[in-house]
Amino acid sequence: MGLARSTYYWKPKGENEYNIMLMNTIDKIYTKCPFYGYPRITHKLRRDGHDVNYKRIHRLMALMGIQGVCPRRNLSYSSCKDKKYPYLLKGLNISYPNQVWGTDITYIPMRKGFMYLVAIMDWYSRYIVSWVLSNSLSVDFCLESLDMAFKIAKPEINNSDQGSQFTAEEYVEKVESANVKVSMDGRGRVFDNIFTERLWRTLKYEEVYLKDYESCKDAAVSIDNYFSFYNNGRLHSALGYCPPAEIYFGKDCIVSNIKV
Repeated sequence: MGLARSTYYWKPKGENEYNIMLMNTIDKIYTKCPFYGYPRITHKLRRDGHDVNYKRIHRLMALMGIQGVCPRRNLSYSSCKDKKYPYLLKGLNISYPNQVWGTDITYIPMRKGFMYLVAIMDWYSRYIVSWVLSNSLSVDFCLESLDMAFKIAKPEINNSDQGSQFTAEEYVEKVESANVKVSMDGRGRVFDNIFTERLWRTLKYEEVYLKDYESCKDAAVSIDNYFSFYNNGRLHSALGYCPPAEIYFGKDCIVSNIKV
């Protein structure tokens, strides 16, 4: 063909429009019913008129980085080479900002394609300390979010799930080198990170599902505007009807201590 090998690169085709539509629908079902695994979601989609099988839904949910919340088998040995850390928040009284941060990743649907969003939240104030969008589930965007957050403050404890991004050696080293304790949810225990899970639900219903992002740039601008409103304008009943920024930066609002 007259084309040098060094100038030719393989480019993944990506998901077709129907699969993208299925993923966006799965996201809505999962946000409402996080206890649904791929069998129930498959049956829900079939009842809604989609001719899909278990294999496709299982693959798409894996691509989205989600799974049903349910008890898992208690295996003696982990198959993952990355070190796991204990959950440090059980029974902990959270009573001031930067005591505990929670971080997690969620799927963001767009008109053509999808993105992944990582965010770091201060649990006491519900303040979003940092967030980053990415088109892949590599550890890089989680490290970027961590760097951004550490420019503002450093918590005593950083809590996450046991996803490969948060158990990666470079991520754990960055947390520990900042003299921050690493806490991880139990496997399959979504409610160990309950405040971040509530954030995703709020974000989806108040922002994402109301929009039809045309591009990554549109998604980034719109989510940035929403998080600015969430931090500085949205009133939270659990915060004495104050916005998170007022609590995080020490304004006079009455907030009850949180016991996990």
